[in-house]
Amino acid sequence: MNKPISVRALAAQALADIALSGHSLRDVADRAFPRLPDSRDRALLTALLNEGARWWPRFDAAIDQLLDKPIRRNAPVIHALLVIGLVQLEVLELPAYAAVAATVEAVRELGRPRLAGMANAVLRRWQRERETLNVALDATPSTRHAHPAWLAAAIARDWPGQAEEIMAAANQEPPLMLRVNRNRATREEVIERLTGAGLTVALHPWLADGLVLPHSTEVTRLPGFAQGDFAVQDGAAQVPADLLGLVDGQRVLDACAAPGGKACHALERANVHLVAVESEAKRVPRIRQNLERLGLRADVVTGDAGDASAWWDGKPFDRVMIDAPCSATGVIRRRPDVRLHRRDADMAALVVQQGRILAACWDLLAPGGSLLYVTCSILRSENDGVVGAFVAGRSDVMAMPLTLPVGQPTGSGWQILPGDGDLDGMYYALLRKL
Repeated sequence: MNKPISVRALAAQALADIALSGHSLRDVADRAFPRLPDSRDRALLTALLNEGARWWPRFDAAIDQLLDKPIRRNAPVIHALLVIGLVQLEVLELPAYAAVAATVEAVRELGRPRLAGMANAVLRRWQRERETLNVALDATPSTRHAHPAWLAAAIARDWPGQAEEIMAAANQEPPLMLRVNRNRATREEVIERLTGAGLTVALHPWLADGLVLPHSTEVTRLPGFAQGDFAVQDGAAQVPADLLGLVDGQRVLDACAAPGGKACHALERANVHLVAVESEAKRVPRIRQNLERLGLRADVVTGDAGDASAWWDGKPFDRVMIDAPCSATGVIRRRPDVRLHRRDADMAALVVQQGRILAACWDLLAPGGSLLYVTCSILRSENDGVVGAFVAGRSDVMAMPLTLPVGQPTGSGWQILPGDGDLDGMYYALLRKL
């Protein structure tokens, strides 16, 4: 059995795993939460991990300025703890005396008592010199907005004149958005239950199934969650169900389906025969769990959407949705660890994979049918770059015009940038087969 541990010591271990060992924030948090039975401790851990990952590129650089010799290699957990110390002071704005004292005590708890004095000196120096240090960090886009240098440069290249706004929006806390399962409840019924539980909740202004809560909470504890009345889904991810034009009786393919949110939304909208394909076997159970909780049925297949020979029954689909594997650069306000794990070197392979999946899925679409290509990316190479090349290379495809209440048209589709309408960044292209 794990021995009791303070929130800050546990957060330091977890953040080191995320930032320095490449583990996902979600997986690390899932392992850490059971060690904290108190809901207030879990809330603090969530804040420390989310903001620690979000602001790591800034405060990681700051720690190097505050130390004579880096400790990232020899004492990675203590380095992560110092980042957490700065997060408490600068982002969470906790009382300085408490944040410093608790962080220094966590150094001892983590078995490095000889580094306690160093940790105290670093945090005290930050307090004394914070104005000068912040000016230096603000001088460079990558540390000003806590984006890796390659991503800051890519955003500036793809969205000149909007880069600062995009990166700033990516650092804001997103609201919690729900998608009401219209087979189980109305939005008004869900609002009544949630407000009865003391929560603030509002109808989304233009998403037919959307509700908005200003802050995150433990969703599984909300009334109606276990019964399948709603699911958690950002508003940008709720758009595809509107764009697909679903009607009863259609055959629908959801390629790259995990965790199943968009597939479930399609099934809530119409009585369709849906095939959900996912290449990663470990992610398939999550699709099945979501379908079961929401009272929905689909054919769930483990397979490669870019090679249908092993799973397709030969019957064409009326609608195809590709939620393509991508850089996830549009959702880093909600998944802040993406900025720590994605590399510029990843992009070429992603673009090849996206093009391969698009071409393969097109062959499964019936004439007159529609294919919706979606990414949660804001990088043009993954969006118009992939779709534009596909459209230019075929005579049987037409890119359909799109208009949404937020975002902007692009060469082949529509782009929502992070923060547009308080949504995540997402790209859509609707292609009609001639």
